[in-house]
Amino acid sequence: MNDLSAFLEENGFSAEDRETILGAFLPLSFRKGDYFLQEGQTTRKIGYVRKGVFQYFYNHDGDEITTYIASPGGFVVSLGSFLQQMPARENIRALTEADLLVISKERFDQLRAENDRFQAFYVGLLESQMVCIDDSRFNLITLTAEERYQKLLTEEPQLLQLVPQHYLASILGVTPRHLSRIRKQVR
Repeated sequence: MNDLSAFLEENGFSAEDRETILGAFLPLSFRKGDYFLQEGQTTRKIGYVRKGVFQYFYNHDGDEITTYIASPGGFVVSLGSFLQQMPARENIRALTEADLLVISKERFDQLRAENDRFQAFYVGLLESQMVCIDDSRFNLITLTAEERYQKLLTEEPQLLQLVPQHYLASILGVTPRHLSRIRKQVR
């Protein structure tokens, strides 16, 4: 659990708080293709990615539309489903062998109620996710496909090695063929 401990330490948690929080998480492994969450299910857990890559996607007219990729050091959760306890509209699937540390909604809510620092961290995490969603929407509307690809190269270059091209194309809002042309132009 060292990676989550380091993450918590970087976010200002004391050794005592880290011990309490880490005690609420349990390890969970996934094989490639296993689902963390399927559309229509209601999630009661959040996962911290220790190893592997997860794809967030929607099914639309028989196509998978990838919206996000979670990699080590990030969290995996369907926010709407978790917060509102309603069926998820999205799917979250392991693209590789993966290991998570998961916390149940009950333990998560208990930590929020008992630990002011954890509550503040939670609010910060939500704010970060809201900004990320807003940035993604803004980029999709205002940037060209080439500019979105360049931004991906700059901000998340590790995804180019971890994620198959057709998923990256979906995130960028282009076809795999168009992404191939963009990649050739950028080289």
